[in-house]
Order: sequence, then C-alpha cells, then structure tokens
Amino acid sequence: MADQASKVEDIIIIGGGPAALAAAVYAARATFAPLMFAGAPYGGQLMLTSDVENYPGFESILGPELIEKMRTHVKKFGTRVLDQNITKVDLSKQPFNVNTHDQTYQSKSIIIATGAKALWLGLPNEERLRGKGVSACATCDGFFFKDKVVAVIGGGDTAMEEALFLTKFAKEVHLIHRRDSFRASKIMQDRLLADPKIKVIWNTEVIDVLGQDRVEGIKIQTTTDKKQQEEMKVDGLFIAIGYKPDTELFKGQIVLDEKGYIVTSAIAALRSAKSQTPLSKEDKFNFEFQFMTSVLGVFAGGDIVDHQYRQAGTAVGMGIAAALEAERWLDLNSL
Repeated sequence: MADQASKVEDIIIIGGGPAALAAAVYAARATFAPLMFAGAPYGGQLMLTSDVENYPGFESILGPELIEKMRTHVKKFGTRVLDQNITKVDLSKQPFNVNTHDQTYQSKSIIIATGAKALWLGLPNEERLRGKGVSACATCDGFFFKDKVVAVIGGGDTAMEEALFLTKFAKEVHLIHRRDSFRASKIMQDRLLADPKIKVIWNTEVIDVLGQDRVEGIKIQTTTDKKQQEEMKVDGLFIAIGYKPDTELFKGQIVLDEKGYIVTSAIAALRSAKSQTPLSKEDKFNFEFQFMTSVLGVFAGGDIVDHQYRQAGTAVGMGIAAALEAERWLDLNSL
C-alpha cells in the first residue's frame, strides 16, 4: 500500500449519486474543499434511468445527463472528485481512515451516500430493456404508462405499493407472484385485492421480457409441476422484489437496521417513538444532528438511509442536510 496521505481532510464524501453530489456542492461552497469518492462506475441509479421528468427545474432530462451536470457543478466549486471505490473504512477513532486499493486517507468527518441497488431478476433481455419499459420504480416511471397495460413482479409491501400507484396511470395492472400467497401486510393485501384495475396472477414467474426497442410483452411460466409457459402482452414491467443497500463497508461499525440500511439519529428517534421503546444505552446517537449516524462525526443521506421514497429529489435534500450538519459539527468540534 502507498504511504498514508499526510493531509487530514475536513470532509470525505463516499458515493457518487444525487445525495453525494448535493452534499459536495454545499460542503464546497462552505470552503471545506471536500474529497469525494464517487465510485466506479459512478452516478448511482440515475445512470440506469432514461427520461427524468420529476426533478424540479427540468421538464425532461436523461438520468446520466443530470448526473453529469451535477458533477460539473461540484467541481466548479472545488470538490475533488475521484472515481474510485473505497475498500475499507475505520470509524473507531478520529480522524477516520478511508482506504482505496492503494491509498489511505484521513478525515475529521465523513458523509456516507453510497445508495442502494434495485434487485433484478437476471432475465435474458431485462438489462437491455431497462429504461425502455423495464423499471424498478413506479413513482419514477409510472407517468409514462398512461392507459397502458403493465405487469408488476413481487409479493411484498413494495410490490403492493407499486401496483396501487400504477393504477393512477395504467388501464390494467397485472401483479405476478411466484407463490399462492403474499408476504405483504394484510392492510396492503386488502387494498390491492379490492382494486378493480389490478389482476393477480398466482404461482407464476416471469422468465423473459419481449420486445426489440421497447417492452412489448413478457414470457411467463407457472411454478407448479406442469411448468406451463405462455406469452403475455404488456407495455411495461415493474420489478418490485426489493433493494440492497450498499453498506458492506460499514457493518459492525455503525448501527444498521434489519434490512442493512444506515440508521441516523432522526430515524432512531422515529423508530423509538413508533415502538414506544426507549433507545438502548448502546445506541449512542446525538439528537442535535438528524443525519448523524451512531458514530459522532459520520453522517449519511440518500437511498442508503431512505428505503421509502427513493427519489433523486429526496436524496438531494438529505445530502444537503448531511453537509450542513457536517459543517456545524466541524465548527463545534475542531480537531
């Protein structure tokens, strides 16, 4: 490994999507000259998105184009952007250590915005048709399917929410589930089964997506012994089988929830209030900082924290808040 970087940074940002980039703009304008590890490949989920029509200020913009505009913005104000992956972090003492494959960096504070990845089925044509009718976000893409027929894959609360949201636009929604019962909460099941626009297809799985330039249909197969196959015409396919937060680096060092998402002080307080259970003494959150993790001086924002909204706009807001809090933290705790 190369010699340690001698300089101790004020702020290191880990991530390359909207939350990280928004944090970088605010940290840079506050004259902290943040160091940002954007990852390789950089950009997060927006790099897999075609048309974005719900980001304020842009009636329509390609996801990758929006990311490039943000990257240009952060560099203009002095953010140092390295398109490298972090291999290891040490959050046990300050300054914190952040490692790439050949270098160790130190920082007084860290903003984590590594995001979460949608889980895909791995179908033969799934990746080729992403953004062309295949989606993992009804809130992002449902508007494009006005008066269309769409299919949703899944059996949990996320799939229920996606299907119900799509009824605002689509004329018909098929919910395809590989089992004969849902794992979603009863209230969500009741809402879904009562909606006349939604048709449930039980004991069935999607084995391929059909279409050349856009989704034109799907190939489905029963999960029973007969394994019967047929083709079904749909205009869009929404895969709602979950997300995987990118938190492997931080396991055992900060508090994560049962799904692996980072718990910030605001979320810890909300969970405690909902369950009416006091926080344990081991959960050392500083409630003066909403986006601070269980480690003082380490903040988090974006999809790594939020598994409810998962929007570029909400990620940006959280990134900004994390940067403002990091700035205040540094002012109060100069090393």
